[in-house]
Amino acid sequence: MASTSDFRNGMCLDIDGTYFFIKEFLHVKPGKGPAFVRTKLRNVVTGRILDKTWNSGVRVEEVRIERRPYQFLYKDDMGYNFMHQETFEQISIPGESIDGVAFLKEGDIVEAMVHAATETILTCEMPQSVILEITYTEPGMKGDTATNTLKPATLETGAIVRVPLFINIGEKIRVNTVDGAYQERVR
Repeated sequence: MASTSDFRNGMCLDIDGTYFFIKEFLHVKPGKGPAFVRTKLRNVVTGRILDKTWNSGVRVEEVRIERRPYQFLYKDDMGYNFMHQETFEQISIPGESIDGVAFLKEGDIVEAMVHAATETILTCEMPQSVILEITYTEPGMKGDTATNTLKPATLETGAIVRVPLFINIGEKIRVNTVDGAYQERVR
């Protein structure tokens, strides 16, 4: 059991038999009345965000989570197949459980959140950013670099992101896996 004073980002809670990750929390001490905690919780199964307010000092059921590195091998009709880095055990994870799955390519390392008691995989997290190659984009016009205009580009994983006009086919770019935004060109 944990108290609301123990809340931290990424903590997993069991609320009425459903698992939630804490995305954000804020301790509020109003001038009048008791203190409380506002949280944004993400449902592990559906990915939906829930806003919940707790009275300060309330006890909640914490779920013990282990982070394990897995390497992506291939995708088939059962899901995405991964291999544990140390034990070489292979598992299959559905695409809905992987954050940023559109930017996943063979050989990438992800962090899997494993329920410690039941050994079930709850979700996977990609690295904050990945480097991918552009397979198709419209050619930029010479002199179009003065404006802050973006054009669509298809990456080697099949994902489409918006990039500046000076980016061409074959170049490598860094992409944020959380929101799919272009960050920079990589040489």
